[in-house]
Amino acid sequence: MKLTTKFYGHFKILQKIGNAAYKLQLPDSANIHLVFHVSQLKKHVGNQAVPQTNLPLVTSEGYIKAEAISVLETRALPRGHVLVTQWKIQWLNLSKEITTWEDADFIKATFPEFYTKTLKEWWPTLEFFEIILF
Repeated sequence: MKLTTKFYGHFKILQKIGNAAYKLQLPDSANIHLVFHVSQLKKHVGNQAVPQTNLPLVTSEGYIKAEAISVLETRALPRGHVLVTQWKIQWLNLSKEITTWEDADFIKATFPEFYTKTLKEWWPTLEFFEIILF
């Protein structure tokens, strides 16, 4: 998932590890490692910063858990000789400011239940069938 750079914090430094890493005190709900390279940290200066303290949920592999929760807009873009439908998606577990344009075919393949539910909400009187090709 493409995300903008975002800093979370403030978190207490528990230990300096070598010359370039720090162990941080993260919330118990954080499902990520506690040691970060200095390039991933930003020193807090002054009292003007308003950090986001709620860390996003992550998978055991360290990827942000993403789940589409609503379609905010739709658009169609030409891609070669084909018109591609895209949906502007609001994601569960991310702030409301973080939305992304995704191909409707990607949403259908990745989140099939959400895709079908959305279509049924848009056109409640239509029947939807899956076509299986052998």
